[in-house]
Order: sequence, then C-alpha cells, then structure tokens
Amino acid sequence: MPERVEVRAVQRVFDDFFAVDRFEFIHEKYDGTMSEPITRLLVERGDSAGIALYDRERRRVVLIQQFRFPAFVRNGPGWLWEVVTGMVDKGRGPEQVAHLEAEEEAGVQVERVWPMLTLFSSPGGSSERIRLYMAPVRTDSVDRTAGNAEEGEDILVRDFGLDAALDMIDGGQIVDAKTIIALQYLARHWEELP
Repeated sequence: MPERVEVRAVQRVFDDFFAVDRFEFIHEKYDGTMSEPITRLLVERGDSAGIALYDRERRRVVLIQQFRFPAFVRNGPGWLWEVVTGMVDKGRGPEQVAHLEAEEEAGVQVERVWPMLTLFSSPGGSSERIRLYMAPVRTDSVDRTAGNAEEGEDILVRDFGLDAALDMIDGGQIVDAKTIIALQYLARHWEELP
C-alpha cells in the first residue's frame, strides 16, 4: 500500500473564519512510483467535537436546529437539525468541547461522554476532523432555545423519538452528515448504549 507523501510547497492564500492553504505535493502511487506534482487548495477548518444526546429509557434523541448560511446558499434548508457540535480551540480537547457545547447549545449537563467515532467531513477539500461522542440525558425538559448570543447563535432544542429521527433522514428533514452518521450509530448500537 502507498505510504510516501512529499509536500514541496505550502502557501496560505486566505485567513479569516477558516483558512485556505495551497499545497504542492507528490505521493506514492499503487505501482510504487511517485506521482507528478499535484497542486491542491485545502480549507483548514480545524477540528470539532459533536455529541449525540440520547434518552435510552424513552428511546429519544436530542437535536438542535440553527441557521447554516452555507446550506442556505446551496438551495438547501437554511435551518438544519444537528447533533450538538463545537470547534476544538483555545486549548480545549474534544471531550471537553463536547461537555461544554452540550450545556451551551442544548442547555443540558452531561456527567460523562463516551467516544462514538471519528470522521472527516469533506476530505477532498477540507481538513476538518469531527470526533463524535455520545451521552445519556433525560429528555423530559429539553424543549427550549439556547446558544451563545455573542457568537450569533440562536438555537432551537427539541427531542425526537429515535425512529422519528431516522424517518426524518429518509424524508430529507435531516441532511447534516455528522448527524445522520450519529443517529444511525445510535440505532445500530441502542441496546448496548451506556
């Protein structure tokens, strides 16, 4: 299997809410030779941590809805149903971010989180890595709005039956990839969840 990659040049071409870097590199091919030089732009988004909140006893999940301009621009729904997620920054680790974002975005405190899986959201152009966690919560009082006003967040918090949430995927009401993956993971592993 190919393993060698040689980065020949890196140039930052944009630096704001996210960064864009231009890379020139070569990589080993399956026949053992090296590729010709390749130039690619990479969106440096940083890592994030998401947390799937569930109520095992009631077979319910907590989702949040907020406005996502990039989805709106692509003629999608502007307001997306998602699992709670935050950026890993300011010296915080992903597990700590999962704890903090559960409180900030959903208004719930979780005692412990369990790792679910790690995924790359769009590896063809972005370096963003998402670490997904899960945590049990009680869903009897999650109907609220939340979010950090200083960050422009206006978040609706709701709980759904797991089967209803899965139907929302099939019906196109849930279109966020990390949320679809998290809900399918929960459904597959429901009986063994902590």
